[in-house]
Amino acid sequence: MQLAEYAVQHKLVEFPAFKWWVEFVINRRKRSLAKVKSKYWLRSHKYGIRIPKTVKEALEIDSENNNNLWWEAILLEMKNVKPAFRKFEGNLADLVGYQKISCHMIFDVKLGENFRRKARYVGGGHTTEVPSALTYSSVVSRESVRIMLTLAALNDLDLLCCDIQNAYLTAKCREKIYTVAGPEFGSEEGSIMVVEMALYGLKSSGAAFRSKLAGVLHDELDYRPSLADPDVWLRPATKPNGERYYEYVLCYVDDVLVISHQLMRTIDGIRQTFKLKGDKAELPGMYLGAQLMLSSNDRGTKCWSLSSEKYLKAAIANVKEALKRQDSKLPSHCPTPFSSGYHHAEDTTTELNNRGIKLYQEMIGVLRWAVEIGRLDILLEVSLLSSYLAIPRTGNLAQIYHIFGYLKHSPRRRLFMDPDEPVISENRFRKLDWTDFYRDTAEAIPKNMPKPLGRSATTHCFVDASHGSDKVTRRSQTGVLIFMNRAPVMFYSKRQNSVEVSTFGAEFMALRCATEMVVSLWYKLRMFGVPVDGPTNMFCDNEAVYKNVVNPTSELNKKQHSISYHYCREKVAEDVIRIAKEDSKTNLADVFTKCMAKSKREELLGNFMY
Repeated sequence: MQLAEYAVQHKLVEFPAFKWWVEFVINRRKRSLAKVKSKYWLRSHKYGIRIPKTVKEALEIDSENNNNLWWEAILLEMKNVKPAFRKFEGNLADLVGYQKISCHMIFDVKLGENFRRKARYVGGGHTTEVPSALTYSSVVSRESVRIMLTLAALNDLDLLCCDIQNAYLTAKCREKIYTVAGPEFGSEEGSIMVVEMALYGLKSSGAAFRSKLAGVLHDELDYRPSLADPDVWLRPATKPNGERYYEYVLCYVDDVLVISHQLMRTIDGIRQTFKLKGDKAELPGMYLGAQLMLSSNDRGTKCWSLSSEKYLKAAIANVKEALKRQDSKLPSHCPTPFSSGYHHAEDTTTELNNRGIKLYQEMIGVLRWAVEIGRLDILLEVSLLSSYLAIPRTGNLAQIYHIFGYLKHSPRRRLFMDPDEPVISENRFRKLDWTDFYRDTAEAIPKNMPKPLGRSATTHCFVDASHGSDKVTRRSQTGVLIFMNRAPVMFYSKRQNSVEVSTFGAEFMALRCATEMVVSLWYKLRMFGVPVDGPTNMFCDNEAVYKNVVNPTSELNKKQHSISYHYCREKVAEDVIRIAKEDSKTNLADVFTKCMAKSKREELLGNFMY
């Protein structure tokens, strides 16, 4: 869509390379915007709280509830946003090159701040031309967050989180924009207002703020961005005992997480340029929707844990409210995420209407985020149901409700970012000579990686495949779970692209996928300056796959598997991975469920695996 907008702006539509597709994409963009707009107007509640659409409606809700929560949010927002505008006293014709936009107020509820009402004054940036420069603000990946929480415990580092107040409004506006003041401006209503700061809603505002924050971290605080994740910033530091390590700063737009032994050096440096919300930095109780808690593992080691309990509690309340309006309720007895005997591919129930499809897609989005912040026990089921987003059926929606019933039955599950080393027998791995087969192979060490500092970490991977589990297409499902020490940092469940006629083929495809994930994790750890100790211990439960990978003299003549065969063997020869046969015959999907279904709240996921 961005390319189509660029073609229209630069008058390239009539050229043959653009004419055949640009008009179609622009029309699709208009339909997408219309759907987003209609979705916005249809939504009425969040976390059980009524959300207004206009200032007038906000005042009506305050009057009905006998309070002024929404009005206070509006006053606070206008106090913060007014400096972004400059009143223009001249003639409108003098604003050469400026684009006119409309502005409006949007409302939200902040879950992590005791359901605080929030108002945001935004500009209609969708009506402006596409800027030639970068237009977005990148965010730190959830995988990087899990790695950093593990490193914090591994190196005995502290954490502080701060929120930059009115972040976008701290940067200069990169576009020429003006608007006509509305009633929110009081006595200045009807005046021409030139936008001078990066107003929320404009296409370039995110990039403008990120550029300013990056300038502070790079130029003033001497941090450097990691090439593996540009929103993870690091700089070398020394503890009082002489131990060298890296300090880290994680940026998720205006949410900043600092990991260091001397936290206030960085916090004070950020505070010199930006105003912090509440003028404070504190321990991260909530981060990206997950509750963070400093806990102890079974060995007494302090480590951070993630919980989605509060997020799911609000989500379940919303689902129950929606079902109540339909004279229905969540199923009560849900010991497993799926109903007994249910298979998604055999579901022949009626297709949902447009309203049902919208509801289904929203609930899948809620569940996928729950997986991201710790609920691995529903990873497989959510992955399977996500393949029906385009045309879901009533049976699929019923299973969504069943998953919510299961989550209601077992809401307290924590994911521990455990830094302790697992106990693994070295006798399970064989060291063989690969010189004759991969003579010149070696790990591709990034030449520009930072010097490894701090305590070393190990990596471990479990991989499995359910052969032909899709009863219609007979495609297999791959499951991968990767640990850094005893902390689960990467997890994956997805249907394979090819149809494998044997368990061996399905397991080999899964092993290749897991190997690629291990290599990507190694690259990320290298670029974060983490010393990696030894190759990755990889476990699979297929003896034929294990023997073909670890035995240099084995031969594989199946052409469709040859790429995966040589890729996995070469990584073994590089000592990036070493593979052992897993004793347990348990399917990885069952492992996910059993790991997270422990009755004790403090039970670790890593304990079951090892």
